[in-house]
Amino acid sequence: MRANGFPMPGSVTALRLKRLATFAAVAVAALLIAMKLAAWLLTDSVALLSSLIDSLLDASASLVNLIAVHHAARPADDDHRFGHGKAEPLAGIGQTLFIGASGMLLLFEAVPRLFKPVPVEQAGIGIVVMLISIALTLALVVFQRHVVRKTGSVAIDADSLHYTSDLLINASIILALLLSKYLGWHILDPVFAIGIAVYVLYTATRIARNSLDILMDRELPDAERAQIEAICLQHPDVRGVHDIRTRSSGITRFIQLHLELDGDAPLRRTHAVAVAVAASIREAFPDAEVIIHQDPVDSR
Repeated sequence: MRANGFPMPGSVTALRLKRLATFAAVAVAALLIAMKLAAWLLTDSVALLSSLIDSLLDASASLVNLIAVHHAARPADDDHRFGHGKAEPLAGIGQTLFIGASGMLLLFEAVPRLFKPVPVEQAGIGIVVMLISIALTLALVVFQRHVVRKTGSVAIDADSLHYTSDLLINASIILALLLSKYLGWHILDPVFAIGIAVYVLYTATRIARNSLDILMDRELPDAERAQIEAICLQHPDVRGVHDIRTRSSGITRFIQLHLELDGDAPLRRTHAVAVAVAASIREAFPDAEVIIHQDPVDSR
């Protein structure tokens, strides 16, 4: 079965692809951390340190996605009737604390060098490491985009966007190293590091906000709620819709609503309408669980 051109989330092929993408992301991030750590120790470049911290961010974010995909594959059980999706935002809160501390550490390291710039040592090694990082990251992004096209995974799509931004960060660090090595513009090393630290702290804030929204059962965006209402009203037998309640847990959306149907229609007919509307909603939101209550209204 397919929805919106994508395999349904529970299909074996889609699940295998998503798991492979998450393992690939974690493996690439771990390799980049090892290379950048060695390069930073050799060069003492705070720009490289910022890239190392960003790779630590990548690894933690990819681990969260790995956990999310693993838990999304687990069915609800007697103790978790709504599944295990909230493990993802819980991990996100812990990830935020780590990311925030890393960003502050980078600022403390980089700001003093604005006033006392330090020449970058063995910049050539740093440049080679960043070029390798760009090649590995580009290969990962290409594979992730392939998985997104095949599965429609929101989590992997977000991870892919994050690694895409890393390509720009790595390119900027190469520029900083080149200008420091050949033109003596040593101040660009801490300047680039501070810029990346601000980006890391912004990312931590965004992850914390999104995680709290899920944990506090925040409603889906207004545009998605309006889309749900429009889908309901498209059915010719639906007279109205009210009391739409939505929330998300991990990659699963939970949608509850009341359909207004002809009060004189037989139960079998109203049930068929509710089933058809629920199927239409799941076509637009493949990861959704839909609960519909049928309200009778006077015949017109």
